[in-house]
Amino acid sequence: MTEDTPIGQPTVQDSPGTAGGPSAQTSTAAALQERAVSLADQRPEVAVGTAFAGGVLLAMILKRLGR
Repeated sequence: MTEDTPIGQPTVQDSPGTAGGPSAQTSTAAALQERAVSLADQRPEVAVGTAFAGGVLLAMILKRLGR
């Protein structure tokens, strides 16, 4: 970090969206998965709602493909 960077501000190296290769993508995916599991543990109704919405979306896609 340089001297002119304010404390607490993310730098280019710290940003999760930077293209850092497969390891950066894996760590971002792992963090997202951990966050989703945490949310599902705290609020199971969110997981049920998400599953329902995914099922409806899949049914709509399959209906279109069947035509």
